[in-house]
Amino acid sequence: MTHSYGMKHLRCILFTVLSCTLISTAQAADSFITVASTTSTEQSGLFGYLLPIFEKQNAIKVHVVALGTGQALDVARRGDADVVFVHDPAAEQKFLAEGQGVVRQEVMYNDFVLIGPKADPAHIGGSKDILVALRKIEAAHAPFVSRGDKSGTHAAELRLWVEAGIDLDKAKGPWYRDTGSGMGPSLNTAAAMNAYLLSDRGTWLNFKNRQNLAILIQGDNRLFNQYGVMLVNPAKHPDVKREAGQTFIDWLVSDFGQRVISDYKIGGEQLFFPNAKRSP
Repeated sequence: MTHSYGMKHLRCILFTVLSCTLISTAQAADSFITVASTTSTEQSGLFGYLLPIFEKQNAIKVHVVALGTGQALDVARRGDADVVFVHDPAAEQKFLAEGQGVVRQEVMYNDFVLIGPKADPAHIGGSKDILVALRKIEAAHAPFVSRGDKSGTHAAELRLWVEAGIDLDKAKGPWYRDTGSGMGPSLNTAAAMNAYLLSDRGTWLNFKNRQNLAILIQGDNRLFNQYGVMLVNPAKHPDVKREAGQTFIDWLVSDFGQRVISDYKIGGEQLFFPNAKRSP
């Protein structure tokens, strides 16, 4: 009788331990999300500043897959991310139209800048006009580095060439180099080549290997750079962590999250400007 009671008691303890373990494992899984994002949010240092604050407040770990915007959206299309946080509004709207995202919310903006060698062989300095600058670079066949990676920055660059009236397919030559890489590596290539390139301001400010590079064109309204965030659609991808992902999005667009974004500075200079729209 005692032996039977002891076995029942032991089974009860084992069942309780197993149940607690399964619950704990499920909770741990729910407290981890994957965010597919652009390289600029990581290489600017924003995520390194922002995520520890979010994680401490919400007990949700964030794993960032930092790629060009096009690649980040493709990761989400495969269901391999819970949230996308990128900067190509046209591509984001296409993603939404496909039913891949739930709701797009604007989070913040900064701007693109045209970087080039201080010697400025194409003589583009002293103007704000990005289209004139690109025409001069093409006419001079001055070295130009392109990310060539379907990123938001690459998409912006291609749009600007079109607006400048330049057919890149015809104009490309040894002077134009596709790196197929992120912003940081592309900046390194430009520094090594003394080349021009389009960069987001945040990554440029956090970039250490500047050598002879400097900002030559800035302030043109065409260089505006908007960032948006979306939950990946759980109806298409059942493994999406809806609650934890939405918690991250809600935090980003909250008054507190927006203050954290505006507080991130390098050398006293603000990198991103929050502009989330408040619900009425």
